[in-house]
Amino acid sequence: MKNLHKRILEEGKALSDTVLKVDSFLNHQVDPDLMYEMGTYFKNYFKNHKVTKIFTIESSGIAPTVMTAMQMNLPMVILKKQGSKILNSDVYQTTVHSYTKGSDYELTLSEKYINKEDNILIIDDFLANGEAALGAARLVEEAGAKVVGIGIVIEKSFQKGPQMLKDKGYDVYSLARISKLSKGTIEFL
Repeated sequence: MKNLHKRILEEGKALSDTVLKVDSFLNHQVDPDLMYEMGTYFKNYFKNHKVTKIFTIESSGIAPTVMTAMQMNLPMVILKKQGSKILNSDVYQTTVHSYTKGSDYELTLSEKYINKEDNILIIDDFLANGEAALGAARLVEEAGAKVVGIGIVIEKSFQKGPQMLKDKGYDVYSLARISKLSKGTIEFL
């Protein structure tokens, strides 16, 4: 996706060989036009996957996911990372390790927003080690539903996550695939 590549190169900051900061357009300040374009790419790629619902993990995946859900005319479900007093029963939960934050969190899905007949598309902002996507997939599969695809805004192809998800049989589609990061350097596949 040329516009995304351009924004990453112009505004993204490689802080290390694993950390890319893109807060000016994706996960702090959000560019709605770019998010809409991302939604169009995801819609076009997954249009024949018989998707019934689109899931994302709070919070940075919400903007591209809502644009995809709007264009596909499908419900969107946000998997919660934070504890909640109103989500304390009838939930699916799994523990996910965040390498960015260096800690674990409980990913939570209310049972009322998924059923065994659902075909779920998972969308997230980054794919690095694959822990978040695997956690989301575990929740979907625990509920008896099917993951029909995983859409990623920015894939760090040099880390283990992309290959791990593909080895597990998931159809992974990434809008930007980064082959190398180092302080001040960003290279695409």
